[in-house]
Amino acid sequence: MTDTSPLSAGTAAMTGPRGAKPKTRLSRRNIFLYGTLLLISVYYLLPLYVMVVTSLKGMPEIRMGNIFSPPVEVTFQPWVKAWSEACTGINCDGLSRGFGNSVRILIPSVALSITIASINGYALANWRFKGSEVFFTILIIGAFIPYQTMLYPIVILLREIGLMGSVWGLVLVHTVFGMPILTLLFRNYFTSMPEELFKAARVDGAGFWGIYFRIMLPMSLPIFVVAMILQVTGIWNDFLFGVIYTKPATYPMTVQLNNIVNSVQGVKEYNVNMAATLLTSLVPLVIYFVSGKLFVRGIAAGAVKG
Repeated sequence: MTDTSPLSAGTAAMTGPRGAKPKTRLSRRNIFLYGTLLLISVYYLLPLYVMVVTSLKGMPEIRMGNIFSPPVEVTFQPWVKAWSEACTGINCDGLSRGFGNSVRILIPSVALSITIASINGYALANWRFKGSEVFFTILIIGAFIPYQTMLYPIVILLREIGLMGSVWGLVLVHTVFGMPILTLLFRNYFTSMPEELFKAARVDGAGFWGIYFRIMLPMSLPIFVVAMILQVTGIWNDFLFGVIYTKPATYPMTVQLNNIVNSVQGVKEYNVNMAATLLTSLVPLVIYFVSGKLFVRGIAAGAVKG
């Protein structure tokens, strides 16, 4: 029997609690860890801080030379000029036209590439057919082919089908180039799902599309968010395809930003350049911050398993 006498209780109180000594928050290890994280954060956030404060200054204040000082007099005129007045070649309507073009390119490219890739991944994971492994291998190889080797053949292809220089031609390019990596993500995600769900649905008489829409899609929100963030970031920030496969009237936002920043005529307006850069980066940042938790869940739930 356990001794519960007052003497034994007093002895236990005198000896104190047993176990490992709790670690202090200001230990040498924590100071080093959080100090390192703080330095890395400052390293990455300092350029963003410089961009923001510079975009809120007038040119006389910028010429004083202290780029780290906050603005003495805040002005949003650089943002207005970057959006609607800055010259991008022969046009002086700012980034507004490029923003509209980028949205017209982004929405169908993301929708088409994710839809087709999710069906491909579902078929490769659950409906094995003759030659499926060969098809999947070809897709994986396509993910590692340098874009530069295919620029000119795609120019010829788009010219022959009448889409060279158009928004839909660039939509087609982004859809095709996003297919390999997205198919890999969806295939690995669907493979990580319990196989019993698929077998039970087959026993109940569900077919290809019934299983896809009623079982796979409701359980696949995290991986769809992962695919959306990857595609939105890649397509919105693309410059190479935009400058090659479109024309000035359909240039995306990144191409117009390049024309503003690299203009060699007139005064170099650094505040306008910084404001234009921030405006161009807003869409991917907003989407990531809104759906960041689902992005992490999708990665952790099998997006990179294989």
